[in-house]
Amino acid sequence: MVLLRFAPSPTGALHLGGLRTALYNYLYARKHGGKWILRIEDTDATRAVPGAVDGIREALEWAGLEYDYGPGKDGPHTPYYQSERLDLYHQYAKQLIESGHAYRCFCTPDQLATTRERLARTGSNASYDKVCLNLTEEEVARRVRAGEKSVVRLNDDCLPKRPSPSDLVFGHLRDAHASLPTDPVLLKSDLFPTYHLASVTDDHEMGITHVLRGEEWLPSLPLHLDLYAILKLKPPQFAHLPLLLNLDGTKMSKRNGDVQVMDYKRRGWESGAILNWLALAGWGGTHENTKSGSTSHQHKHAPDSTAVMSLEEMTREFDLTSLTQRRSVLDPSKLEYLNKHHLARTMSQDGGVHALAERVHDKIKAAFPTSQYTSVSHIESVISVVQDRMTNLTDLPKLAPFFFVEPDYTSDEAQSMVKAIKPEDYETVTRSLANRLSAFDRGIQEIDLSSVLHSEYPQLGLKLKQYMTILRHALTASKTGPSVADIMRVLGQERTLSRLQKGAQAVQQSIFH
Repeated sequence: MVLLRFAPSPTGALHLGGLRTALYNYLYARKHGGKWILRIEDTDATRAVPGAVDGIREALEWAGLEYDYGPGKDGPHTPYYQSERLDLYHQYAKQLIESGHAYRCFCTPDQLATTRERLARTGSNASYDKVCLNLTEEEVARRVRAGEKSVVRLNDDCLPKRPSPSDLVFGHLRDAHASLPTDPVLLKSDLFPTYHLASVTDDHEMGITHVLRGEEWLPSLPLHLDLYAILKLKPPQFAHLPLLLNLDGTKMSKRNGDVQVMDYKRRGWESGAILNWLALAGWGGTHENTKSGSTSHQHKHAPDSTAVMSLEEMTREFDLTSLTQRRSVLDPSKLEYLNKHHLARTMSQDGGVHALAERVHDKIKAAFPTSQYTSVSHIESVISVVQDRMTNLTDLPKLAPFFFVEPDYTSDEAQSMVKAIKPEDYETVTRSLANRLSAFDRGIQEIDLSSVLHSEYPQLGLKLKQYMTILRHALTASKTGPSVADIMRVLGQERTLSRLQKGAQAVQQSIFH
């Protein structure tokens, strides 16, 4: 069975790059009828942030990426925190030492720094002189008994032959051993493993079949394959995901802010749109065959760069062979486009508008604390008439404040609207429509308001644009918004009549003239 893992470190909030990695693990597992694990790589206690794991789980839950096993979901691979698996790493380290593939190093940080400087002056590419490799077993045992701190290093002098690295995204890779440190550390002096030993050990013990992780781990792939070969273990298949970039081409980083997943939730973005945005970042490129230099055709299932997709649709379409090898820019304008369409999809579903109204209810009440028109049912009505103009649910208060509070006829925008309109024409339009609407005993919700308006203005000898501008001013004091008929329908008969009167009074009092 296909089994994957998403293995974040609890060093802070989940960011967009991490969410995309989790998403691709989810999509691959679901596409192939497999499962995926949330594993917490907490072997660096100095960088751990309290509450980070809860934050990661909350972000995954918000995004709808349900893992099969992990914290809170025990299964056959427990425990899911690496800090609780130390005995396992110690067993593997002992096995490597006993086979001669690893050794204890007692050099202090100062000694190591001096050694690196000396090697660099001689022009050597080595980062360590292997001095501790020559210690006798008796000397090692004596120093361990004496309580001296040590690390366990891999002995890279006796590596077994193995195939060159291969990756499901990048293809065949150059075996970049020269870029690795000399005799990399596997077990630190605090008895915690480095990422290399822990990830290889856990991926084998948990039965991981595919490792999907960021391309920052590509340089470490030769070391990981060495460990699999030394331990005579079958490695999983690897797929390294190209990094995400900002619009200016810089690497997205937690240090630069604005990349935390929960920030996007707080700003009102749809979780489905975020996943859609991340999924399309790098999905649908051509691959170059690194041996022949030829370029293969784009995969037939690669979606368009702005394809609006649900999580189910992404799962059906996802294919690792469709991922580009290039780093991908996350364009905020594409998120706006996708979010608008995800909102439209939600609104088209039964109960969708109601669900959105409930979500934005508190924000509306906070934006208009003195308004008596902030009920969920009223917000539903507002959403239904502004949906074509709404990119983000949190746009609602600024898109149509006139639905919740009275218009401000003294604003610069309101004044400019009626600058070229005669006060007598304004009075005629508002009075005529008010008389017409007052005749409807059962209110105005059930009548064809658009027909009423279009039958009114010719009788008054006015052009349609002038007529509608007067009504829009009286009802909203805003140049933009839904159609006048929709505005009246949402306001209702009583509020519409009140605003027609107030708009006329504002003009009569010569505020603008």
